[in-house]
Amino acid sequence: MALEDGGKWKNVALLVIDMQKDFISGPVQVKGGQAIVPNVIKAVEVARNCGIHIVWVVREHDPLGRDVELFRRHFYTAGKTKVASKGSVGAELVDGLVIEDDDYKLVKTRFSAFLNTHLHSYLQTNGITSLVITGVQTPNCIRQTVFDAVSMDYKHVTVITDATAAATPDVHTANIFDMKNIGVATPTLEEWCRSTEQII
Repeated sequence: MALEDGGKWKNVALLVIDMQKDFISGPVQVKGGQAIVPNVIKAVEVARNCGIHIVWVVREHDPLGRDVELFRRHFYTAGKTKVASKGSVGAELVDGLVIEDDDYKLVKTRFSAFLNTHLHSYLQTNGITSLVITGVQTPNCIRQTVFDAVSMDYKHVTVITDATAAATPDVHTANIFDMKNIGVATPTLEEWCRSTEQII
């Protein structure tokens, strides 16, 4: 169902988190990340077909690491790969994912997409009350963003379980379990597509 056909999805945003080369195949690779790339691509395609807002949440750090978490600063010392530094190849989205004109790009420097960003303001001013989450990785940026969204009373928070990933299946499953226990919906991509009346 397209947005112009009733606007059913006008209050929903799809967040695509950290689907960048450094995190999928680079120096801080999330082992389960590569496997979910096709599902994230499909989720974006379905969102576009439904008229769902798409928010690309990415890390882009100062090349000297001055805005990165303390525990990651060793990646920015002399001779080291500067993970997701602004303008680097590693900060780019993985192949197959493209930011289009109507999408919104949000830069974060911490796990949660809400911490020290204007994401909440952007969503509120665009009438967004429900979020669908994809990307990496489940125990860090996904979990923290989800818990913050629930704390801020977003009406519906959904995590697509096979369009998110962690270092191991056990870590992923344990974190999905925790999120489900705070009222978060946890469908597979196929189940989510069915709910949007799209065919996977």
